[in-house]
Amino acid sequence: MSASVKSPRDPSTSFDDDVWPDSTDVLIMGGGPVGLSCAIMLAQRGVDVLLVERRDFVFRFPRAHLLNPRTMEAFHDMGVAGDIYGATPAHDRWRKAAWYTTATGPGRFDGMKIGDVPAWGGGPDAERYRSSSPRAFANMPQLRLDPLIHRHALAAAPGRIRSRQEVVAIEQDSESAVVSVRDVVTGELRTVRARYVIAADGGRDSADLLGIELEGPRDMREVVNYHVSMDLSAWSEPDALLGHFLHPAGGARRRGTIQALGPTHYNRDSEEWLVSVAAWMVEGDPDDEAALFASIRRMLGLADDHEITMHSMTRWSYHGLVAKQFRDRRVFLVGDAAHKHPPTGGLGLNSGIQDAQNLCWKLAAVLDGQAPDGLLDSYQAERRPVVAWYTAHSLENANRHPPIAEALGFCDDEAAGFRGLEVFVSETPEGEAMRARVAAEVAHNAHDYSQLGVEAGYHYWAGALVPDGTPVPGDPSDPVTFHATSRPGHHLPHVWLDSATGGDGGSVSAHDLIAAAGLTLLTSESAAPRWRAAVAAASGNMPITVVAIADDDAAWTAVRQIDDDGALLVRPDRKVAWRAARLPADPDAELTAALETILRGGDAPAGDPAEPYLRRIRAAANVLVR
Repeated sequence: MSASVKSPRDPSTSFDDDVWPDSTDVLIMGGGPVGLSCAIMLAQRGVDVLLVERRDFVFRFPRAHLLNPRTMEAFHDMGVAGDIYGATPAHDRWRKAAWYTTATGPGRFDGMKIGDVPAWGGGPDAERYRSSSPRAFANMPQLRLDPLIHRHALAAAPGRIRSRQEVVAIEQDSESAVVSVRDVVTGELRTVRARYVIAADGGRDSADLLGIELEGPRDMREVVNYHVSMDLSAWSEPDALLGHFLHPAGGARRRGTIQALGPTHYNRDSEEWLVSVAAWMVEGDPDDEAALFASIRRMLGLADDHEITMHSMTRWSYHGLVAKQFRDRRVFLVGDAAHKHPPTGGLGLNSGIQDAQNLCWKLAAVLDGQAPDGLLDSYQAERRPVVAWYTAHSLENANRHPPIAEALGFCDDEAAGFRGLEVFVSETPEGEAMRARVAAEVAHNAHDYSQLGVEAGYHYWAGALVPDGTPVPGDPSDPVTFHATSRPGHHLPHVWLDSATGGDGGSVSAHDLIAAAGLTLLTSESAAPRWRAAVAAASGNMPITVVAIADDDAAWTAVRQIDDDGALLVRPDRKVAWRAARLPADPDAELTAALETILRGGDAPAGDPAEPYLRRIRAAANVLVR
């Protein structure tokens, strides 16, 4: 077994648009950010890909915008992160979410601030977010993110990114999948034989073609979103990227949310906005632009003639769905094709990119002959419990706004709500007590906006790893607190190494030591010769890069959780696959046994690790305020 990562195959040959390959390694259904990211990740590893998207690549709606540190690590590996950071607000004041009655207005309680929380690694959260990853949180509306990823995909897989092409049938055998693709414009039908297929189409076609059931509650709350231009400079909030609006007229229900879209300013001076208005706020014909604008003005306290320009709109509903299986023989579900949940917590796009990162290194390893097909079974074993957790957490986050309204005394009686606001602003013991209750309910939204334990702490219970019997550190139910650990299944701890500098002379993160392909074995300089010998003696085709870190590197010693002669075996997605706390009596045999377990996809977990989260999904759905 080599002690270094082998070079990837040459990039795919470019095809003209009117030329189609008869076969490909991986066919990707869907050209959203997850499908395009799969194309980039695979092509960069020398895998032959073909992506088909039934629509064009004109991106019309903002959709998701928050990119958490683990996602930015994946984008860094893809060479996309620099462009994203270049478009992210240069200052950090946007990292805040706020609650108001309205943005402005003539009434006594219009434009009144209810509270705010730091968000996305801002304010007091900054240091703990920095300690979790070398990559910072980013903000880039999908309206601008998708074209960026599309450009990178075109460069990585020239001639292999095709629009207006719809998958209409998938037939599988023991060697490949035969995919029937219809040209949406001409109706021409062609077939492509693929070793594997990735369904990243949001489930639009793959759900029917594969017959895989997504379990969980559907259509729990309807929301209308608008992409608009309007002047909100009269809003008193100077910084928050995100504003939520609660008002006595809405009772305990949130009226809606606004998000600054920039592209120049990401605060009250933003030129564009994503406005999410609860469907019940729209009075009259929901297809009448005047009625839509009236609901926006009413939510924000704007005058009836306040100018608003509509760019696009969409209606959607809250779902809490997780596919029962993420793999059907040679087809894999990723992103919204495998799971759908509310935007509260911003975990949808992030989990989809992390699906892609998990799956693509495994596909490349199998296609390169480095691992058996069984490695691919670990994709479901690892990702399904995580996204079930994300779905439950997102639904629970959606229920964190009504308690704020209830603490203010908002209820079905609008007059009682206004009396509550009178108490809230009063300099009385009752007012002080109410303000304390409201502040506590606002602070509970740290589970949404300071959820580092969820964003950076997600880990795998079973899969392509060797458990070492140690417990999960901390309280696994705590979504806020993150515990760095080298426990197998968890993310490699990030630390700036004292003993290593990059080509530019700057510090190097432990994350930056991990090879893009194959596995990486981290150990100390003194133990490296013996571990290199173990790597050389191990059988198989999986490349392993041995990286030696100085014995006296205090930063690394503080987080590695192994002795000087121990080792960590780390996957390309930076999950620890195996941990040797100290040098075994027979390191050759121990490493060989660990590799055998990892490459066959690991051992099956006891029971279904997703089931506790599926129960939480059902419980949260039962109490969701519509």
